[in-house]
Order: sequence, then C-alpha cells, then structure tokens
Amino acid sequence: MARKPSPAGEPPTSGIAHVVDLVRHVIPPLHPGGVPFVAAPLAVAALGRRHKWVRRAGLASAAATATFFRHPHRVPPNRVGVVVAPADGEVALVDTAAPPAELGLGTEPRPRVSIFLSVLDVHVQRSPVGGTVRKVVHTPGKFLSADLADASEVNERNSMLLETRDGCEVAVVQIAGLLARRIVCDAQIGDTLPIGDTYGLIRFGSRVDTYFPPGSTLLVERGQRTIGAETVIAQLPTTPLS
Repeated sequence: MARKPSPAGEPPTSGIAHVVDLVRHVIPPLHPGGVPFVAAPLAVAALGRRHKWVRRAGLASAAATATFFRHPHRVPPNRVGVVVAPADGEVALVDTAAPPAELGLGTEPRPRVSIFLSVLDVHVQRSPVGGTVRKVVHTPGKFLSADLADASEVNERNSMLLETRDGCEVAVVQIAGLLARRIVCDAQIGDTLPIGDTYGLIRFGSRVDTYFPPGSTLLVERGQRTIGAETVIAQLPTTPLS
C-alpha cells in the first residue's frame, strides 16, 4: 500500500525517524556532565564483550548512571511573580532561616524551602526565577547526609543570588550530600537566566535550598514532591522590600 504524503507537501517521515522521535520523547536526554560517567562502563562492556558477565555489568552500570544524569525537558509556568522548584525531590523544610552569609543578605531570617534529592531523582538544578545572577560563591565543607537540618550550614555548598526584573532577590543554594562529591554550577555573575533554565548539577544525593524575600508566600508543604522548573513553590511579594 502506498504511503500517504505528509501535510503541506513535506516528504514522508520514515519509520526509523518516527521511532527515533518516540524514543527521544520517552527517554530524557543525558546531561553533558554525565557523559564521562556513562562512557566509562560502556567502555568496560565493550572491552569485556567476550565475557558475558562483564558485558552485562558494564551495560547495567551505564544504564543506571544514565538514569541518574537524565535531563528531562520541562515547561515552566508563565505566571508573573512565581518561584518554581529548582530541583526534583521531596520538600524537607518549609521555614524561615538566615541566608548563607557569603551572599551578603544579612542575618534576618527569610522564608526558605529545602528540597531533598534522593539518588533516584533528577539531579540537575534549574533557576527558580527569571533574573540576573548577582553572586555565585562556592563554600567548602562537610558531606553530612543532606536531609539533616545542619547540612545547610556545614556541608559543602554553592550559593547563587538572583535578582528579578522587579528587584526581588532570590537565593538558591546547592548543598552536597552524603554521597555527593561534586557540585557543578555553570552560571556566572552577570548571566541572565530564564525561569526554569538548567544551571547546575549535584552528583549522587543532595539538597537545594531556596531563600525568598520577606513578604513572599510559600505554596508547598513538607513532604510534598516537587518537579523542577514546573512546581510553583512560592509567590513573590508584589512590591519588593528595599
């Protein structure tokens, strides 16, 4: 039977191309930071292809690592003044706390939401608001379990301060966990990040804290699951405080 022509006079799509499109839609792409970690077990599988158990172990390890470093497409909301989750995970804290000292925001407690990422969660971090990067500071520290309250202060972290077009300051902090040994932050001072844009990655278990300006309304509860770039976690104040 003859294949039906594509709309608008376009050439017909081949069956292979259609399958490729389906795979791309179902299987998230790999974050560039995970390429070396996936390539290593694949190389082991290739070198040990004559040994079934080596090949299988290499392929299984590559698949598990690729799952960890997956980078799914997300569509952030277009509502004015909202703050989206910077990461996938479980809300561990909804409280007030002093922001990291290195950001120079003072010692007064601010509304905060902490999201804990298990090894099964997507581990890329996304900008919680659209704005300009004002500060990026890496602070060495310990590697306690990221679900502990003290992790915000004593663990290795990377703090970033964003300023929205309306002048609101939102801080987002990547915190290393028990298994995490590497925090990646691609954002630099002066960059303009769209809301939901991927800016970093934490390898193997972590936590992300978001600090909001006074007067913000928090919209999540402890124990709630978040989807990075899509779950609205707060509403910024209409008039930012100076």
